[in-house]
This record gives sequence, structure tokens and C-alpha cells, in this order.
Amino acid sequence: MLRLLNEPTAAALAYGLDKGVEGTFAVFDLGGGTFDISILELERGVFEVKSTGGDSALGGDDFDRAIAERLLSRAGAETPSGATPAGAERARASARRALDAARAAKEALTSREVVEIPRSSLGLDDDHGAVLELSRGELEALVQPILARCAPPVRRALADAELTIADLSGVILVGGATRMPLVRRFVAELFGRAPLADIDPDQVVALGAAIQADVLAGGNANPDLVLLDVVPLSLGLELMGGVVEKLIHRNSTVPCGATQTFTTYADQQTGFDLHVVQGERELGADCRSLARFKLTGIPPMLAGLARLEVTFVVDADGILRVTAREETTGVEAAVDVKPSYGLSEEEVEHMLLDAFAHGEEDVLQRQLAEQRIEANRILQALRGAMGASPELLGADDRRQIDGARERLERAMAGDEAQAIREGIAALDLASKDFAGRRMNRAFEQGLRGRSLGELEAEVERSAPEASLEQRLAQAGHRGHSHG
Repeated sequence: MLRLLNEPTAAALAYGLDKGVEGTFAVFDLGGGTFDISILELERGVFEVKSTGGDSALGGDDFDRAIAERLLSRAGAETPSGATPAGAERARASARRALDAARAAKEALTSREVVEIPRSSLGLDDDHGAVLELSRGELEALVQPILARCAPPVRRALADAELTIADLSGVILVGGATRMPLVRRFVAELFGRAPLADIDPDQVVALGAAIQADVLAGGNANPDLVLLDVVPLSLGLELMGGVVEKLIHRNSTVPCGATQTFTTYADQQTGFDLHVVQGERELGADCRSLARFKLTGIPPMLAGLARLEVTFVVDADGILRVTAREETTGVEAAVDVKPSYGLSEEEVEHMLLDAFAHGEEDVLQRQLAEQRIEANRILQALRGAMGASPELLGADDRRQIDGARERLERAMAGDEAQAIREGIAALDLASKDFAGRRMNRAFEQGLRGRSLGELEAEVERSAPEASLEQRLAQAGHRGHSHG
């Protein structure tokens, strides 16, 4: 049996099982190339990820580069020329040696106050065995500004989990860079408590994964263990007009699911094109496309009569299954997709920052798109009604409706959602009398020549749960349709 397990959850798993602790924990994972922060809740064998965040361009490698640059500067080294292939190779070799020396010095200063670095280890020619000294204090002054970049993602993760630092029970350290005394002091100051660090930060993830593997293999470590991860970005469908309807929201605990019902936009529509997207933006063009599939074979119906039930389900391994079913016919289609496939932590972070930066603009664009869709629907219905019942239109009716329609069309060409909303209201008012006359005639034709008992029996069969008004309206419409 296979199971995907993310690193922060594995780390929390190791501490939760070995130490018997419960509560809400932050997993502070600072590795060589990335920084990740996760907020997890541990309770009675249930591990639930409440939120995640981080910076995929921040890690111990950034410390190494800062140290290497300082050492080379102090040694008075000149950057080797890369103008020729040979010069470029010398430059790369020198950079590699300087980074290796910086990393060795950083690791040594974890337990010592001062280290000596031979100039030769930096790739510099030296006949006298000269050395450079680097103190822990100097190293910490170099990396402190880089380390400070960890604070904003931590605050965002706490905000996403709707928690404060005071709500946390502890902090777990993961990643080799967390061995540095400066990092441990930084974490203690940031969270107001000393972090849990008594398991090797390079081994804690492997230990947690091994424990989970033992559980899956039927071991006795903790047979009641349950792991609950979260969806990193919202999942939804792109609808008419390009707007996105989110079915599963960001930070929803997996496994999870959601179902929503949609309908047709146009008359005689015989299929649906479904576009599954991921992201926090309001328009599909600004989100990540995950999958496209079609549902066909629906009998032609008037707009709004078809009922499309769409279900999103994310399983414990993060696999998304989207099922679409037309309720009146039972026609069904489905697609499976892994939302996180090919998506790095950096891309997730970029998508979230994009959503924050464009939040207000996106809401306005969504409102504009929705109002244009509604206006188009109303105009289309009105044209059909006027074409079907021209004898019910007086000269004043037509003049008022045409004037309101032209004003609405001008508003639709602009970029003000409120102007379109007002145009819709004005057109509704101008066509109110005409719509009333059409409804009255439909009722008269539908009820003509039919007994009350026949009507009651028909509407009871077709819609037993409907209100009296709805039943009568349906019967009137059906009688008119069949002439």
C-alpha cells in the first residue's frame, strides 16, 4: 500500500508519537534550498494540517553564499574572468571551492566560536599557508538579514490557520540549517518559546515516514493514526464569462469533497465543457488550468432546465476526482488529476501573493463579468418573448423597452458593473407590463378546457413538493406548450 506524506507532517508524526505530545504545533523547516512553515493540530492520533507557507528561494545555501562573498572580499580576491571558456571554468571552480569552504565554516561554528579558513581552501593561490578567521558573531551578523525573511511566511501561515502565536503548543525544527544557534534563538524569539529540537533535524522526516510506513504495513506503532493534510490552493470550475466558482477552498482538510449544481446558459444546449482550475483569482484566465473534459448526450432543453451536478473529491493522497452528472438523464463524465503535480512551493507562494495583490481588482472584474452574463441572458430572453408575442406589445411598450435595452447595451460596453445592474433594473421595469400580459395569456391557455381535478392530478404527479403557485405556473406553461 502506497501513501504520499509531506515532510512537515512526517516531522510532526515523529514528535507526536515518540514524545506523546498533543496540541497545535508549528513545523519550522529550513533546509539547504527552501523554507517551509506548516501549522498542524495533533490530537488523539489525528494529525491535521491547518495551513502551510514558506519561501522556496530561502535556505542554508543563501547563508553559504553570503559567507563565501565575505571571505573572498576579506582575502582581496578578484573575480576570475569568464571572457573565455577557460576563464569561465576557473570562475566556476573558484566559486565552488569558496562555497564549500563557507559551508564547512558555517557547520564548524555551530559548536565553536572561531574557525580558521586557509586561503587555499577558497581556491586562492598562497605560498605561505595564510588563513582567515571567522567568528560566530561575524557569521550571525551576515545571515541575520536573510534569516529575517522567514518571519512574514510564519505570520501568514498563522493567519491562514486563524491562530496566534499564543495558541501554539510548540515549534518543531526540521532541516540542517536549524542546527545553527542563531536559527534556534531566532525561532525562540519569533514564537516566544524554545523549539523542540531533540530529534536530529536531518532525520526527523525520515523517522516520521518510517513510522507511517510501519502503520500501513500493519505494525503496532499506532494503529489508530490518522493523517489529515490540506489543499494548498482552491479548486473550482470556470463558468460562463470566465468567472471561477470555487468548490474546494484553500486549506481545506483532505480527504474532502464538495458538490454543486449548475445549469445551461443557452436554449437547446446539448453538452457542457468543463474547465477545472486551481488558484485564488476570480477569473479562470488568471488561475492554473488542471483539466478540461466534456459532458455530452444531453437532450435539447430550454436554458435553465438542465441540472448538472458537479462533485469534487480530493483523496488522502491529494488526487482530485471531478465527476459531472446531468440529473434528468443520468449522463455522467469524470476526470482524475493531481493538483500539486508540477507545482513548486515557489509557484504556490507566487499564486497566493498574486491573489492578495489583485484582490480588489479581481472582485470588480468578477462583478463586471457576472453582470454582463446576466444582462445577456435577460436580453436574449426578451428578444425571444418579443418575437413570439408581438401582438401583446403596444407602441408605448415597444418604445420604452427599446430605449431601456439600448441603455443597457451601452452600459455593457463599459466597465462599470453598477451601471449594468441599473440598466437591468430599468429594462425589467420597462418590460413589466408586457411580461405580465404574456404570463396571463399563458395561464388562460393552459387552464382552458381543463377541470380543476385534472390540473391538481397533473401538478401533483409532476411536482408533489412544489408550492401551489409553482404547481399552477407549471401547469399553465405545460398547457401552453402543448397548444
